Amino acid sequence: MSTSQQTDPLIGRLVDGRYRVRARIARGGMATVYVATDLRLERRVALKVMHGHLSDDAVFQSRFIREARAAARLADPHVVNVFDQGQDGELAYLVMEYLPGITMRELLREQRRLSIPQTITIMDAVLSGLAAAHRADIVHRDVKPENVLLAEDGRIKIGDFGLARATSANTATGQMLLGTIAYLAPELVTRGTADARSDIYALGIMLYEMLVGEQPYKGEQPMQIAYQHATESVPRPSAKNPGVPEQFDELVMWATEREPDNRPTDAHVMLERLREIEKELGVFPHVVRTVAPGVTREDDAFDSGGMTKIIPGTFTAPTVTDATDNATRLLVRTRRNSVKGGWLIAVVVVLAGLAGSAGWWFGSGPGSLVAVADVSGRSIEDATALLAGQSLAAIPAEDYSRDVPAGQAIGTDPPSGTRVERDSEVTVVMSLGPASRAVPALAGMSVESATSTLADMYITPSGDPATFFTDSPNGTIIGARITPPDGGEAADCTNGCAALEGSTVSFDVSLGPIPDVVGETVDTATSTLKAVQLETGVVEEFDDDVDEGIVIRIGDHEGSLRPGDTVTLVVSKGPELFEVPTVVGMTRDEAKDALDAAGFTYSYSRLWDAWPDGFTNVNSQDPEGGALRAKGTTITLQLTVTG
Repeated sequence: MSTSQQTDPLIGRLVDGRYRVRARIARGGMATVYVATDLRLERRVALKVMHGHLSDDAVFQSRFIREARAAARLADPHVVNVFDQGQDGELAYLVMEYLPGITMRELLREQRRLSIPQTITIMDAVLSGLAAAHRADIVHRDVKPENVLLAEDGRIKIGDFGLARATSANTATGQMLLGTIAYLAPELVTRGTADARSDIYALGIMLYEMLVGEQPYKGEQPMQIAYQHATESVPRPSAKNPGVPEQFDELVMWATEREPDNRPTDAHVMLERLREIEKELGVFPHVVRTVAPGVTREDDAFDSGGMTKIIPGTFTAPTVTDATDNATRLLVRTRRNSVKGGWLIAVVVVLAGLAGSAGWWFGSGPGSLVAVADVSGRSIEDATALLAGQSLAAIPAEDYSRDVPAGQAIGTDPPSGTRVERDSEVTVVMSLGPASRAVPALAGMSVESATSTLADMYITPSGDPATFFTDSPNGTIIGARITPPDGGEAADCTNGCAALEGSTVSFDVSLGPIPDVVGETVDTATSTLKAVQLETGVVEEFDDDVDEGIVIRIGDHEGSLRPGDTVTLVVSKGPELFEVPTVVGMTRDEAKDALDAAGFTYSYSRLWDAWPDGFTNVNSQDPEGGALRAKGTTITLQLTVTG
């Protein structure tokens, strides 16, 4: 477990006397999710804890409770189970099924877009889970890749019903618009209402993103994206990815109709159409898993760096129904398929007649294939011109790259060298430069833990850490500066920051406090400090309370000391000595005044206080006048009567 997790106060805590928190696995805007052990049932669970600043907010508390109740009403293998909900002091929490794995968002980041089998596998499972919700009159309201969980064992589940509402309560207030704007149905933008068909719209956008690798609408401001949802039609996925079958073009366009009445009425209807498409394409949900070497199903699952990466699937192929789709264009397509057999015979006859000319057509004529040129490192203008010279159309796309500078081409899809037909579209992937990553607070972590955390973000140490003597524990980070890949100005990241992949980091590390040598002799103190690579210098000063030759304190210094620096030892010279005044021959009061003025005390027989001062005389003193003594020393006086 990383040091950052060790500093989380909930790690190790027993919540509500039942759930032992083991590790943090995710953090969102409203809650943090931990993996915990249910001590009563001896099983691992996911513990979702509302952020402390929201605990007193009635709106967010009701959303938390609504999520528990909505999910608890659903008994479907493709919905994340919610086992419990409660309050432990200031903590509001949900107890959910623990699914080690990744989200679909992470899968899209890794692969950019999904294959048709992957898309079918995930959509079949998500639609099944959402169909169960719609049957229970529950609208999810926040369908997006982040809420689709892909477990290591192949299970696919939809979770986070925090915005869910009964279909009868379909008015969307301000807090109901918390769902991600990229998946927001037009009626939520224009009328503020939502029902099951709003979830269908979000599914259509998500399906487009799975097939194409990007969302259909983009904008610098959220309202620009919302406006496009309300006023434009989602384009066919095949316009961006020619490999998308026509059936999926139609399914996306049906699900994303601007008017809710023109969409599937609920997830069950859309699922029926998907399963017809599976039958038509001969592609069904399946399991494909790749496990990182050495990863186990037990404690290693707590280390996100070793998390199993999966290509999700389900264990059984879905059944195929005979029900027909209700959309007009799909009915037209069905009729067209009915006469396809007759046309196929005619095509075979024609092709047989043209067999003699086929060799010329595909060998050197207009139908010959061309190899996609390598456009790596070129600008979009140069890449477009190069492909145009091959009778290929360039379609720009963007992706992050640590190796290719922003504005230059990373490569193409299909890859360079692939032979394609003339006039084909080739996606040119342009670099956005390194991706930005959110670096957590590094202060207090060990160098090993911080290095491991940053390695997952492709940020590496630039050299050996600088070490300082501080009050922080030995071996912990007290400062961190991250330098961008282009070598720009380093930014302080001690308490967290945003940094680009490919950056370097330099650490300042504490050696713990300077050894305490107060009260030691100079030789002992010098030996102690040399053992930690600190040089010593000595200054002396008088001290009435510390014996001569003993260290009083460490001298002042600017900033934190480093190995090789010099430490000033302030050493006692003992008390400062002053000359004792000679008071022999003075009267009693004259002697007292003289000793008081010199800073000494005195003693004599108090019987002499009964005599008038003029009849007294000091005939001896101890110590004698001229002796050196510390101020405050008592001088003993012997008095006689004057003659």
